[in-house]
Amino acid sequence: MFLEILSFLSSLDTGFNVLSYLTVRAVFAMMTALLITLVLGKWIISKLQHYQIGQVIRNDGPETHLEKAGTPTMGGVLILFAFFISVLIWGDWDNPFLWIVIVTALLFSAIGFIDDYLKIKKQNSDGLSRRQKILAQSISAILICVWLLSLNSKTIGAELLIPFFKNLIIPLNAFAFLVIGWFALVGSSNSVNLTDGLDGLAIMPVILISGALAVFAYIGGNYNFSGYLNMPFMPGTGEIFVLCAALVGAGFGFLWFNTYPAEIFMGDTGSLSLGAILGVIAIIVHQEILLILMGGIFVAETLSVIIQIGYFKRTQKRIFLMAPLHHHYEKKGLKEPKIIVRFWIITLILVLISLASIKIR
Repeated sequence: MFLEILSFLSSLDTGFNVLSYLTVRAVFAMMTALLITLVLGKWIISKLQHYQIGQVIRNDGPETHLEKAGTPTMGGVLILFAFFISVLIWGDWDNPFLWIVIVTALLFSAIGFIDDYLKIKKQNSDGLSRRQKILAQSISAILICVWLLSLNSKTIGAELLIPFFKNLIIPLNAFAFLVIGWFALVGSSNSVNLTDGLDGLAIMPVILISGALAVFAYIGGNYNFSGYLNMPFMPGTGEIFVLCAALVGAGFGFLWFNTYPAEIFMGDTGSLSLGAILGVIAIIVHQEILLILMGGIFVAETLSVIIQIGYFKRTQKRIFLMAPLHHHYEKKGLKEPKIIVRFWIITLILVLISLASIKIR
């Protein structure tokens, strides 16, 4: 939207052209999303409290979480609203990747919204069944991947970039692309959802990974930088830089209210959609493998649940005191803030290693 106004202003004075630069628009996108969340945060919290949209605590969860019952949830609405408004103001509407990311967020947030609504309505932690959720996510993921495939001849191509290796790129046929895309979207969505169990635990890794993906998008969308750093040139992906900046701004604004002790939770509305956004951006910039590395905490949380369930079914015993992994450390006596910050630090280290892969190539 802003670019349309800018074209008119540039006709009056060419100095306005500076506002069309990716870096400038990214900064303003981040600031806009941050301000929206900070300004609307208290109002959204009060509205959620008024309509008694509060967190339902699982019965078998840690005892210390009982005091969190009733904390306003579905705060993902705040994150997504700030993200959408910022992107629509500062983004390029002619760029197809902008709409792919927005539609991805809408589809997965709708699934999360229904899940949250059912939990609140039933007043227990059982929303959509696991099968219903996976089915809805799978249909959404396939639709998005087909959309991306339709752009391949013009933009990014269906191929898998292997990090840390100079010229190792694996071409993908349509089926392989759909499978990898499914894992990236559904896996990322669910892993962020599982990680969102402590105050601020999930949103900071989302912020850090978004920042790293922004770097990959900026390099891949710039012909000179991509050539110098031996990365595939991906026309149009530079716009993802603006979207990632908006997500970072919205994330920091939400963290203002979500940090320990949290005044609001993002709920499945936020966690499922944020995970899906990271997944689709990773697909667009060819960093599906590095997403696994950067999201090591998300992967560990997911694996802890899978291992716990599988081992218990076989032996009727538990490997972890409780799953996901952050609950295991709570049961071992670690305080919530310490677990949160340590998980943040681990994510930061993994993100820095992933960024180092650019030069190692």
